[in-house]
Amino acid sequence: MGRKLRSDKRGATVIEYGLIAALIAVAAIGGMSKLGGGANGMWGKLDNRVQSASN
Repeated sequence: MGRKLRSDKRGATVIEYGLIAALIAVAAIGGMSKLGGGANGMWGKLDNRVQSASN
């Protein structure tokens, strides 16, 4: 029984994959929030130009 526990590394692998997935998710959320702010600014400028051109 002791040998079986030492040779089973599936639990450690699952934890490692979970940590990698969490890091990727944090990076993706950070990137999207930065990109989202830029896109909002761009659409706001475009809206202002369209509004001023239609007046």
